[in-house]
Amino acid sequence: MPWHAGPMASPSDRVPLAERVEELLAPGGPLPIVAAGDPVLRRGAEPYNGQLAPALLARFVESLRVTMHAAPGVGLAAPQVGVPLRIAVIEDPAPVPEEVGVARGRVPQPFRVLVNPVYQPVGTARAAFFEGCLSVPGWQAVVARPARVRLTGADEHGHPLDEMFTGWPARIVQHETDHLDGTLYLDRAELRSLSSNTAMAERWTQPTPAAAAEALGFELP
Repeated sequence: MPWHAGPMASPSDRVPLAERVEELLAPGGPLPIVAAGDPVLRRGAEPYNGQLAPALLARFVESLRVTMHAAPGVGLAAPQVGVPLRIAVIEDPAPVPEEVGVARGRVPQPFRVLVNPVYQPVGTARAAFFEGCLSVPGWQAVVARPARVRLTGADEHGHPLDEMFTGWPARIVQHETDHLDGTLYLDRAELRSLSSNTAMAERWTQPTPAAAAEALGFELP
């Protein structure tokens, strides 16, 4: 099924952004990840409607996958590599102890491409856990998010997407979709929980952030 999310961009419309993506992909290998402070992370990305030719889109998606794996991470949005399009990838093998997986609702997720994703909370339940971000390296903080969301959009082939996500997968799709809206996880975080990766490894490896909340003085939902 071809792209139908919006009017297909004309060849002339595709050129500037397509050229930038071609230049970005030219060296091969993982792409450089943009760090917080770059305006591309704070501007909402433009909807994807065919700005990249199909072959270039496929190459770009593959480069996002390679970059996400190399980082490593469980999600990566196009603005994080400097491309202002509403495209993100996710994949989570969930390599955590069973106790952690159960507490966080973390289950394996296959590789997925999210194009023009939008999420809506389902119900009022919220869950709070530490999050990190490849664009804010070295730090993590607790973010309370809807425990269940409905995600709509499309895949890289233009096939419609309309799914429910719960637990950790819901957290991943919210985090990546937020990137496409110019929002970083720190905008939603409990800043008293902000911890370096060293502190996380030494103090806050528990399945939930309850101990951190008591010690650092913040509330959980």
